[in-house]
Amino acid sequence: MVSERRSRGDGRGEELQEKVVYINRVSKVVSGGRRFSFSAVIVVGDGQGRVGAGMGKANEVPEAIRKGAVIARKNRIKVPMNKTTIAHPIVAHYGAAKVMMKPASPGTGVIAGGGVRAVMESAGIKDVLTKSLGSANAINVVKATIAGLQQLRDPKKEIARRRAAASRAAAEAAP
Repeated sequence: MVSERRSRGDGRGEELQEKVVYINRVSKVVSGGRRFSFSAVIVVGDGQGRVGAGMGKANEVPEAIRKGAVIARKNRIKVPMNKTTIAHPIVAHYGAAKVMMKPASPGTGVIAGGGVRAVMESAGIKDVLTKSLGSANAINVVKATIAGLQQLRDPKKEIARRRAAASRAAAEAAP
């Protein structure tokens, strides 16, 4: 249920896209009837490799969306990308949700559904293959996707780190 794409600057000259992934209505029974409240999952990204997700709760939908967007802006992460795709395959978990992500060749597009698609598009990833396994809970799927993108490593930095560790080990071994 991804809807409502809004562009909004956050004061630093960045154009951020907000996507509403999921809105949930919950009710509490009180004397005199039911009291309704709403929660909204929002994904915010700049299309250049920075993306965040947040969940806002309020008595009205617009206020829940606003709160979720503020939380998503605070929780943005940098995604290491290899041109238009992710750096390497990864499987991420959050609760019972499991998301598999694989890099794809240029021109493939975003093969993803629901919350995973919203996160990938907001991050600016244009070619990726994904599969959501386990729970279909939109909140946990979005959090699993963000967790997977956080676990990605930049190949060049990882190679440099491993070479430095190998040279350190070689220097310690040779007297």
